[in-house]
Amino acid sequence: MAAYEQMSNEELLTLKQDLEARFQEVKRKGYKLDMSRGKPSAAQLDLAMKMMDVLNSETDLKCKEGIDCRNYGVLDGIKEAKELLADMTEVPAENIIIFGNSSLNIMFDTISRCMTHGVLGSTPWCKLDKVKFLCPVPGYDRHFAITEYFGIEMINVPMTVEGPDMDMVERLVREDESVKGIWCVPKYSNPQGITYSDETVRRFARLQPAAPDFRIFWDNAYGIHHLYEDKQDNLIEILMECERAGNPDMVFKFCSTSKVSFPGSGVAAIAASKANLAEIKRYMTIQTIGHDKLNQLRHVRFFKDIHGMVEHMKKHADILRPKFEAVLQGLETELGGLEIGSWIKPRGGYFISFDAMEGCAKAIVAKAKEAGLVMTDAGATYPYGKDPKDSNIRIAPSYPTQEELSIATDIFVLSVKLVSIDKILADRRA
Repeated sequence: MAAYEQMSNEELLTLKQDLEARFQEVKRKGYKLDMSRGKPSAAQLDLAMKMMDVLNSETDLKCKEGIDCRNYGVLDGIKEAKELLADMTEVPAENIIIFGNSSLNIMFDTISRCMTHGVLGSTPWCKLDKVKFLCPVPGYDRHFAITEYFGIEMINVPMTVEGPDMDMVERLVREDESVKGIWCVPKYSNPQGITYSDETVRRFARLQPAAPDFRIFWDNAYGIHHLYEDKQDNLIEILMECERAGNPDMVFKFCSTSKVSFPGSGVAAIAASKANLAEIKRYMTIQTIGHDKLNQLRHVRFFKDIHGMVEHMKKHADILRPKFEAVLQGLETELGGLEIGSWIKPRGGYFISFDAMEGCAKAIVAKAKEAGLVMTDAGATYPYGKDPKDSNIRIAPSYPTQEELSIATDIFVLSVKLVSIDKILADRRA
């Protein structure tokens, strides 16, 4: 079929009539489908069920260092858990602190600490007239929610195929002392699935911020979440690059096993320089006597080491890959060549990013909802929920079954076609 823009009004109206009939037929079936968030499916959760059996009332609950994991203590995590998550994060074990179940929680705490107590002796951000954060877009809505919650002004930085627009990042960081940080999902980014190039990472490490308390918030959420064994993106390690560039304290690196083991019951960690970690430990001694060591022990004894974790993630990939490929095939078959949308084929992560015609994203999401498909709100991938072009839609294929995903994709492409026709006809009337 020809691109929609090349069709006459009469052709588009005839096509719309047929599409609308199909849409109403789908709508009558009363589907209740959910692609709103990147939740693992039940089949993925089943992969870690044997973790529930590694500890019981007969188990030796002492870690390698002989500490009883049932009791208080070990502020920064048991040694073997630090080694496991350090390998997962590609940093030395001495550069990591184990927290609770959520990396998002650590990020919130980190921003909160910067607001109330500053960074390595700097003025607390809450005492400054203005605090700004750079936000690569489209990006992760929960990152933006944290900075919005604390009243931090967010600045959009466009994403490229190599990562954030580094010319813009370098200029803003160098020229504006009120720019205190940047959110990053550097590998298989949320939602585009882009991995930062080597040069992008090195440019991050070489930043010359006007603010001495500027920090890169490096959320390596999808570091081992590949979809393919033979096609995998590589990301060079930021902490060591910063050290080599003479900026050892400039980065906070976050990770968790939330989408490796059990979301909500995983293990999370922060990696940073020794100076940053020392400051974090000072506040931790007030906040907690130590996080859940039994859960740390459970994870270590289940995975054993990073090789066990990698093998486990191959099983996740075997479940996710057909889902991603089904959605991508549906987009290509139904929308390819129509010039009413574009998308990126990711090699990992949890999302497919779809860019509709300008001014169409909200209408497409609303149209899909009419037919029983709930998607992430249009605009969620931008700070304040405001996509300036109203075009980006995040597709989350992980949670639905394969059958549900087929129906959801049909509803989505129908919605894209109908809204796009309306947009083209409205533009021609204007």
